[in-house]
Amino acid sequence: MTHSSILLPNASHLRKKGKIVEILKIQTEVLIAIHEFLYQEELLQLMPVIVSPITDPLCHPVYEASIKYLNQRLQLTKSMALHKQIAISTLDVKGIYIVSPNVRLEKDIQSDNHLLEFSQLDIELRDASTLEFMSFMEDLIIYMLAKVRDRCKKELKILGAEIKIPKKPFQVYSSWDLRSEFGSAFKSQITQREADLFWITDFEREFYDKEDETRRGHYLNYDLYYPEGYGEALSGGERDYEYEVIVRKLEERNQSLGDFVPYLELAKAAMLGPSAGGGLGIERLIRFLTKRPHIREITLFPKVPGEPIFL
Repeated sequence: MTHSSILLPNASHLRKKGKIVEILKIQTEVLIAIHEFLYQEELLQLMPVIVSPITDPLCHPVYEASIKYLNQRLQLTKSMALHKQIAISTLDVKGIYIVSPNVRLEKDIQSDNHLLEFSQLDIELRDASTLEFMSFMEDLIIYMLAKVRDRCKKELKILGAEIKIPKKPFQVYSSWDLRSEFGSAFKSQITQREADLFWITDFEREFYDKEDETRRGHYLNYDLYYPEGYGEALSGGERDYEYEVIVRKLEERNQSLGDFVPYLELAKAAMLGPSAGGGLGIERLIRFLTKRPHIREITLFPKVPGEPIFL
């Protein structure tokens, strides 16, 4: 048996990539519009961090993705949440952004919206509140959608996709209210019901999301969701930055302080400050705009959880 007889059947998606040129044209215009908006807002672009002794622990389990270099264990970036908090605390600027590759080796996820590797628009605003960051992102989304709709008329027609420009402010729901209404599956149910982009706030998750000082057990964080069943678009929040608070929350979550030594040293030295940010998945955004049934359809080299990887 030759190598080609083994591999070519697994490459069928490359032959079947209908309309990929139109999808990539829209993706190109999306990124151009994002850069335009953030440049106008005077945010600085940073280059991504690919490997580091620390990375986002996430609020769900994944397989380890790390390498050993000169007797040091380096992790592949799951997200730049910690690094961008450090960056905005270091730089005297309004905000920073990164188009960052993320690697998340997911466990037991059956989803049309997940990839093992993807790109994320990470943004962090200095001294910003939850409401300020949410308003900023609404402005960015509206600007980007308007530009893509104007610049990609031909591609959207070929794809049979229509871009609807939402109005500010987007609808906001509390996760607690939705859980009371729909139960534990509230995320999938509400995204099917809604017709416009909307926010869900107040999740108990990562240690770095700021706790509401007026309501213990509530958090100043937020997720942006697409309508029509396309799921989560962005996840973010205000950041805790005081050493004692961070340590307490790590211990409450039974997370090892040793996994975050450089970050904790900066916090202990009062080198972290208040900020708010979030990460917007690029592939999910393109899937939503092009109305594809599965996220694998918007990339030439999809790596879908649970499926063999060809390239």
